[in-house]
Amino acid sequence: MACPGLYCGLVQLPDSKLSDCGPCPRGFKRNETTYICELCTDNPSFYDWLYLGFTVLTIIVLHWFFIDMISMRRSFTKDILILHSVAFMEVIIAAFVSLILSPPIGNLTLYSCRVKKISDWYTLFHNPTPNFEQKIYCTQEAVYPLYTTVFLFYGLCLIFMLTLRPWLSKKYLPKQSKMAIYAALYFIPILVVMHVLIGGILYYSFPHLILIFSVISCAAHFSVKIDQSVKSLILTTILEPRNLVILIGHWCLHAYGIIALTQLVNPTVNAPLILLIPLPALFYILTSKFTDPSKAKF
Repeated sequence: MACPGLYCGLVQLPDSKLSDCGPCPRGFKRNETTYICELCTDNPSFYDWLYLGFTVLTIIVLHWFFIDMISMRRSFTKDILILHSVAFMEVIIAAFVSLILSPPIGNLTLYSCRVKKISDWYTLFHNPTPNFEQKIYCTQEAVYPLYTTVFLFYGLCLIFMLTLRPWLSKKYLPKQSKMAIYAALYFIPILVVMHVLIGGILYYSFPHLILIFSVISCAAHFSVKIDQSVKSLILTTILEPRNLVILIGHWCLHAYGIIALTQLVNPTVNAPLILLIPLPALFYILTSKFTDPSKAKF
C-alpha cells in the first residue's frame, strides 16, 4: 500500500496489522519502498553534530557578550571571570543533560533520522490532499532529533541559569549582573522562535552565518578603539589580555565556520584554510589608516 505525500507512512500495530496512512511516531521515518515507519537508528552526521555545536556556541557567546557589556569593564576581573565561567558551565551541563535524556537514554550519543532535504524541517507544509478531498495530516519530526533536542537544550539552559546564576550574581556584581539574566530571558525565547520558524534555513546556512558574523564582530571590536593607528591596534591587542582573548575567540569561531563549511571532506585542501583565520584581523589593522574618521577631510 502506497501513502500519498512525502511523509505519510504506515505504522505497525500490535496485532501485526498496518494503520492507515498518517504521521510516523517520533524517532521513526517512513521507508520509501514499503511506506512503513521504521525506527531511526542512524548516528548523526558530522555536519549534524556541528549544527548542534552551533546552537551551544550561540548561547555561550550571547551569555558572555551580555555579561561583558553590562560589566562595563575594560579588563578581566575576578568577578567577571567567575560569571563567565558559571555561564559556560550552565550551557555545557544543559548540553550534557540533553544528550543523556535523548534516545538512547543514558548515552552521550543520539539516534538520528538524517536530514535529506530542507522540506524535512517543514513537514507541516507537506500534508497531502489526495484527489483534492480530505487532507491527511502527516506533520512529524522528520529531522529527528535535531528539532526537539534543541528545544530541550534551550529549556535546560533557562532552568540552569535561573537556578545557579542569581545566587552568584548577588555575590559578584550585584547591581549589574542581573541585567545579563534579564537579557537571557529575552534572547533564549527569541532563539526558540527562530528555531521554530527558520530552523531548516539555519541548518543549511549556519557555517556562512558564523563566518560573516565573526568577521563583522572582529571589525566592530577594533573599531571602538580611539587610536586607530596600526601600532596602537597591535600593541593593545597583544598587551591587554581582554583584547587578546576576544581576538582568539573570533579566530576560534572563524575556524569553526570553515570546518562546518568544508566538513574537511578533503583534508589536504580544506585544512590549510584554517591558516586564513587571522586574515580579517590583519586586513583591518593594516587598512585602518584609510578608514580612520579622525583623518577624514571635509
